[in-house]
Amino acid sequence: MAGIVLEDVWKVFPDGTEAVRALDLDIADKEFVVLVGPSGCGKTTALRMVAGLEAISKGSVRIGDRVVNDVPPKERDIAMVFQNYALYPHMSVYDNMAFGLKLQKVPKSEIDKRVREAGQILGLGDLLDRKPKALSGGQRQRVAMGRAIVRHPQAFLMDEPLSNLDAKLRVQMRSEIAHIQHELEVTTIYVTHDQVEAMTMGDRVAVIRKGELQQVDTPQTLYENPVNLFVAGFIGSPAMNLLEATLAPAGDGLDVEVGGFRLPIPAEILSQYPRLREFEGRKIVLGIRPEDMEDASLVSDAPAERRISSVVDLREALGSDVVIHFAMQAPHAITEDVKELAIDVGQEALEKVKQGAEGGQSEVIARLNPRTEAQKGGRIELVVDTHRLHFFDPDDGSAIKTTDT
Repeated sequence: MAGIVLEDVWKVFPDGTEAVRALDLDIADKEFVVLVGPSGCGKTTALRMVAGLEAISKGSVRIGDRVVNDVPPKERDIAMVFQNYALYPHMSVYDNMAFGLKLQKVPKSEIDKRVREAGQILGLGDLLDRKPKALSGGQRQRVAMGRAIVRHPQAFLMDEPLSNLDAKLRVQMRSEIAHIQHELEVTTIYVTHDQVEAMTMGDRVAVIRKGELQQVDTPQTLYENPVNLFVAGFIGSPAMNLLEATLAPAGDGLDVEVGGFRLPIPAEILSQYPRLREFEGRKIVLGIRPEDMEDASLVSDAPAERRISSVVDLREALGSDVVIHFAMQAPHAITEDVKELAIDVGQEALEKVKQGAEGGQSEVIARLNPRTEAQKGGRIELVVDTHRLHFFDPDDGSAIKTTDT
């Protein structure tokens, strides 16, 4: 096994398009790292450069102790798993998994041992004689993984391997892939557009935007301490609410004014992130995660100063929780980061953001305890967890609190 290091890696296409810019990424031996970002952000191009399927314009890629910039793909000792299974339809599961080893002239007894071991790990032991057409989508993806596993590579490279599966099967397969990777302890780079997939699978997650690495860290750190607006808005489902607000003086402390409400910033937060005081009296972008609000009627002794209220525009009962949509008299933050996040969702989302910015009213989402009695058209009072608010500089999109040293 081996670690993978990308050092100042660039990919510039002949037309001048910079698909990957100055990418530095150090992936430890046995680590599972997920590259995530919007469509066209460069994550697949980065993976293909590691695989040798795309030439590197500048920088270096190292697998183990060897720089592989000029090493042919077949000599890099890596195995790839793609979104299309690329199985040979006329071959059995066994022969599909064994095919690459036969080309390498691995002894027959060793091939049989590896194929049957992989089949056991993947739950394919009883399916080795079947043809791909007799398998489900999930089983075919397991065969594709098995073909990679039997090679005993230094690293796995996976490019959206679950995108062709239905939602339920994707949930099942992502847990299986994560389990298998940890069991085999093979260094893995996994590319996906799905941030939920990234958060549930990776030891660390690398968020990429327009070819540039924004932040790489553990899933929980990305969620709790995003370094900028883009990461904040991309990580989390439902997405973080991003609103224009002002930091106003309040005695020795600060309040955040948003939508006609004043929320006190706890003293311990100001102590931990003193740079917030530099923005006193200035506009900022306030981030509130949907799950950091709760129906006030379900919270005992919730202080009045942490409450906001509105009318429920939409109620979505999801069983484990209830998601409500409501209007707030605060402009939707509209920066280049926010625009790109909206475009990634769709044109309708972008128009909604623009309308919110221009009209001074934003749609806000809260994720509540399923015991809430909030109903569409009814008024609701919400308690905001002010210890978990996020603050961003509207000029450069950086997180105000996380840039404090």
